[in-house]
Amino acid sequence: MNRRRVVVVEAPSRLHFGFMDLSEGAGRCYGSLGLTLEGLATRVRAEPADELLATGPQGERALRCLRLLAQQVSLPGGVRITVETAIPEHVGLGSGTQLALAVGSAVSRLYELDLAPRQIASLLDRGARSGIGVGAFEQGGFLVDGGRGREEAPPPVVSRVCFPPAWRVILIFDRHARGLHGPEEREAFRRLPPFPEAAAGRLCRLVLLKALPALLESDVHSFGAAVSELQRVVGDHFAPAQGGRYASPRVAEVLAWLEEQGVAGIGQSSWGPTGFAVTGSETQALALMRALKQRWGDGSPVSFKVCRARNQGAEVRVDEEQPEMRTALRLARQR
Repeated sequence: MNRRRVVVVEAPSRLHFGFMDLSEGAGRCYGSLGLTLEGLATRVRAEPADELLATGPQGERALRCLRLLAQQVSLPGGVRITVETAIPEHVGLGSGTQLALAVGSAVSRLYELDLAPRQIASLLDRGARSGIGVGAFEQGGFLVDGGRGREEAPPPVVSRVCFPPAWRVILIFDRHARGLHGPEEREAFRRLPPFPEAAAGRLCRLVLLKALPALLESDVHSFGAAVSELQRVVGDHFAPAQGGRYASPRVAEVLAWLEEQGVAGIGQSSWGPTGFAVTGSETQALALMRALKQRWGDGSPVSFKVCRARNQGAEVRVDEEQPEMRTALRLARQR
């Protein structure tokens, strides 16, 4: 009986906590830190086809990735990509990089091209400034990258630490806002003022001597204080481009309230508008969630989600599917 190979890839979302050095004083630029998340992921399904096809949420974006990859490498046949779930676009959770890596990895495994995630990122023009998205896909956990050097490849991950399993992250969404992306993002970077070398040195020291040791010692207060300080410095530097320390005034209001409650680790992921707060336990996170929902009711554009960190990377699964099973699944989906 003929069987058909099907590849399913699930790529996790990530928080981008910010950059450490935009001055290039050390010969490298940016250097960033971030965290891989459970609970929000992009899942794609790839199978052989007569042409290049993509359907589902963000299907057009997936098709662009597929076509670009086909221009870069020789494919022995067509591919049908089905995007089953997708990380929300342009909210600071890494949707573009994770979709590109998921599509590229699925095609690579489908046709045994042996492409590593970093190769796929380079082929699909992802990870130009930060290596956090590629690192989240490869290995998960809390990540620090070493900044962009002379090579075009994504910045290397220089530190990867397991996030304490008891800790939780509260995400704050604003459904009426979107973060900068595309040409607007590139123009915003171009217009940024020079970043003081003294500030860069302070942030690098903060990450190396406070945030990372605090993670290894499960000290949520010291870790949170380090992240919040980095967020203040970087957020104020990016304020001219995004209208303030945080892109969304509504998210900023929530973060200010959380800070008043004694939550140390608060900030915005990437260009936002999604905000985050790090807590030391699920009990604390759920109590804060109840209070947040009472204070910002159902009619508010702001919403919340409690997430665990993910200490592993993407999942890639190869199935051999029988034709009869495909027909049954298709009929079930049509009902």
